[in-house]
Amino acid sequence: MRVVIQRVTHASVTIEKKCKSAIEKGLLVFIGIEEKDGTEDIEWLCKKIANIRIFDDEYGVMNKSILDIDGNILVISQFTLHASTKKGNRPSYIKAAKHDISIPLYKEFCEKLSVTIGKEIGTGEFGADMKVELLNDGPVTICMDTKNKE
Repeated sequence: MRVVIQRVTHASVTIEKKCKSAIEKGLLVFIGIEEKDGTEDIEWLCKKIANIRIFDDEYGVMNKSILDIDGNILVISQFTLHASTKKGNRPSYIKAAKHDISIPLYKEFCEKLSVTIGKEIGTGEFGADMKVELLNDGPVTICMDTKNKE
């Protein structure tokens, strides 16, 4: 699994001109799933996301986690995180998992992350044409891939 995490002052996702989810201060998490991903990847990512210290403490040092600030999370599925640009100018998405694999893993990830932070998270809609709006705070953007844990 690959994620791009952005620290935001606010973020929202709109589908067919209707706001599906919106958050204030917290994290916007884009997630890409590949066929080799599973529950172990979900558990590792949820712990990392919940505990990564990228929010400022009272001294302006990034020393607090989403749990410390009681922030919010919005999760958006994004198969394009697995784009391969090695050949030609049109990206290949062959590594991205098909719907029968990725939808259950996406749902499991969202449920586990919600339990991990102890509150409901916002989500997009898997496979929908989504409009994501955000104000990146910092800017702070972190990329993680469960295939590169060590």
